[in-house]
Amino acid sequence: MTSIQQAVLLLRLAAPLQAWGGPSRYNRRETRSQPTKSGVLGLLAAAEGRTREAPISDLIGLRLGVRIDQPGTLLRDYHTYSDYRGLPMLSAKTNAKGQQTRTSPAKYTGVTQRFYLQDAVFVAALRGPRTLLEGLDEAVRHPVHPISLGRRSCPPTGRISLGVRADAELEDALGEVPWQAGSHRRSQIRDSSVSLEATVEDPAGEHRADDVPDTYDLKTGTQFTHRTVRHLWLTIPTGSTETTTPPTDPDTPGQSGHDPFALLGW
Repeated sequence: MTSIQQAVLLLRLAAPLQAWGGPSRYNRRETRSQPTKSGVLGLLAAAEGRTREAPISDLIGLRLGVRIDQPGTLLRDYHTYSDYRGLPMLSAKTNAKGQQTRTSPAKYTGVTQRFYLQDAVFVAALRGPRTLLEGLDEAVRHPVHPISLGRRSCPPTGRISLGVRADAELEDALGEVPWQAGSHRRSQIRDSSVSLEATVEDPAGEHRADDVPDTYDLKTGTQFTHRTVRHLWLTIPTGSTETTTPPTDPDTPGQSGHDPFALLGW
């Protein structure tokens, strides 16, 4: 029996705004601190031109790893909305005919909040059958539908695909990709290497991520199942020739590549 050849597809996910939704709904839409499996697979499905009703079992079987090259900062986008006709807003209640009723007492303005990651950069690695990944790589380079990073209002900047590589463990594949941070973040690190947080899908992992979709069909809605993941740190060369001498005072912050405040975007 011939075994299926495996490979790794690498993606660079960078944009002024990204939004990787969690369980939040309705008028408060939050974002997670890094790309979710649901979001990344949705990006690939859109690039291929799959309909929302199309099966995604082949995509679900791919194992995902994410490296945080530039964590970005959290942005809250505050909105108010109302009925353009000046009518009271609809409530969550319905009448005997199943129609939504107007709010009582009348409410004319609602509030909605959207959260985004701004100026973040990630590297995503997907491991699976080479034939499938080569097709996804081609789709990302020539997408059928516009690609977005979590929400339609978040188009990516720069190239997305970093190519299909030979089969490797997700940790090793992520460790071989050059640092993808922007110039501002690079100017903050003067060491020859930087420590980057990564999350890899691992059946033996000790953590759980509830972000595996069963479908993107709007009629049935999406149900999420979980996967096990492992968190780790990867040391990546910065390309900088400058070096700094560690401070003698342990309470004095230095320029070490392992910056404890990096995840806060400081």
